[in-house]
Amino acid sequence: MDKIIILDFGSQTTQLIDRRIRDLGVYTEIIPGDSPLTEEVLGSQTGVRGIILSGSPESVYTPAGAVPDQRLYTCGLPLLGICYGLQRMTQDQGGLVEPLPEREYGAIGVTITIPPGMPEHAARLLTGFDSTVPCAPLLTRFTAWMSHGDTLTRLAPGFREYGKSDTGYPAVVIHESKPWFGLQFHPEVTHCEGGTALLAAFVFGVCACKAGWTMEHYLEEVQADLRTQVGANPVLLLISGGVDSTVTGALLLKTLGSDQVHLMYMDTGLMRKDETKTVTATLERLGARYLHIIRCEAEFLAALKGLEDPEAKRKAIGDLFITIQEREVARLGLPDGYFLAQGTLYTDLIESGKGVGKKARLIKSHHNVGSPLVEAKRKVGQVIEPLDRLYKDEVRHLGCLLGVDDAVIRRHPFPGPGLAVRIIGEVTKEKCDILREADALYLEELKKRGRYDDIWQAFAVLLPIRSVGVAGDARKYGWVLALRAIISADGMTADVYPFPMKELLEIATLITNTVKDIGRVTYDISSKPPATIEWE
Repeated sequence: MDKIIILDFGSQTTQLIDRRIRDLGVYTEIIPGDSPLTEEVLGSQTGVRGIILSGSPESVYTPAGAVPDQRLYTCGLPLLGICYGLQRMTQDQGGLVEPLPEREYGAIGVTITIPPGMPEHAARLLTGFDSTVPCAPLLTRFTAWMSHGDTLTRLAPGFREYGKSDTGYPAVVIHESKPWFGLQFHPEVTHCEGGTALLAAFVFGVCACKAGWTMEHYLEEVQADLRTQVGANPVLLLISGGVDSTVTGALLLKTLGSDQVHLMYMDTGLMRKDETKTVTATLERLGARYLHIIRCEAEFLAALKGLEDPEAKRKAIGDLFITIQEREVARLGLPDGYFLAQGTLYTDLIESGKGVGKKARLIKSHHNVGSPLVEAKRKVGQVIEPLDRLYKDEVRHLGCLLGVDDAVIRRHPFPGPGLAVRIIGEVTKEKCDILREADALYLEELKKRGRYDDIWQAFAVLLPIRSVGVAGDARKYGWVLALRAIISADGMTADVYPFPMKELLEIATLITNTVKDIGRVTYDISSKPPATIEWE
């Protein structure tokens, strides 16, 4: 099978490159940016047709900037450098990279110059290549998505500038005789106009890949891996009832059978309204035989008492999850060799600084990634995360193949730490009850109005402040609630959902009239980046 290798230098969007190309039907493999490029990796039997160099939070002129194996430049394969990847190629080949006086960030226009006598490989990337492929010829003027503080101040020998940003810096450079390309923007991000077409031009036009990758293929592959890794050992899945853990449960049940799979659901007191009932019904429909419901609200609230820092709350929840799991496993009598399964997605890993390479930076700790107890289990090879190469929309596709109910697949994402990261400041039972009611009312209204499926994720956040208001003739001092609703393709970037003002006012009024402890409602209009989707 044809494939593209992606060298990961720690960018938060490396996996986006991977999945954009997989969406085109071409297999991709991400490896650390400084991996040895041996015959085993790039040999003729591997099917590799091209290499992409990812972005990075580092600079090429500092010791922290990873350097690729220099066989990269003698292997004869097409190369595409994205952001840091372009700067890395420039530095390695004798050009100069220096800091910008002012960072280029966000949507910035790019103008392409197509000179007469352009080399064939440059034409394949910039002007379209094959009308049979669903990829329109690229525009000579488009809006790119940028995120960098360095620029090329001297091109490497043999390279020529083909595109310039509106701020006056090189945006597209191509080697005159070799199939080496560089983009000083991120085509993998959905906000980049023509970005997917540009990646398709590289994959199909330059690298001559043939499409052969599907989610059905992924399912076959991951099932084979699970059977090999787990063998006859029992598997315990900590399940929340969200899309990720439910699809993981369906995958385990379909692959290993109900006699080998134990599903443990913890009623932490931090869950959505009526979550335990919903989860139980869903898992029983999937054929679960061993379903263990653990009532542990008091323990979680006690562990969170007095904690206000978001990372401290996430760590406390993560540690307690595993502590209770180990205690309950002992009661179940599972052997020491049992495997712990988690519905970890790649977004969880890269935001926790656990990307493929060693250069990813921590954005926030996820309870199933950053906990020291999880890491200990991981070290002995007893953690399985069959979704850790997938994004949310891909997980939904996989869930369809596995027969998970459509209503479950369409559920909006819900964080592992639950309402604890949607209550700003200290978490109490009173606050959980208030937020649970307001959030349920909000989501139900979205469904009634036919907007739920248009939104990637919607939820309410309880703020740590009270505001004066009036209820009837009485003075009211109630909590402030923030509503959040975003649209996204994969969760890595997100825009604010553009509610009609009339509907937003109606929903806010309904909440303040129905949930007596809420005195004021606001709407969060922050995109990602710079904000994250969750508040904590």
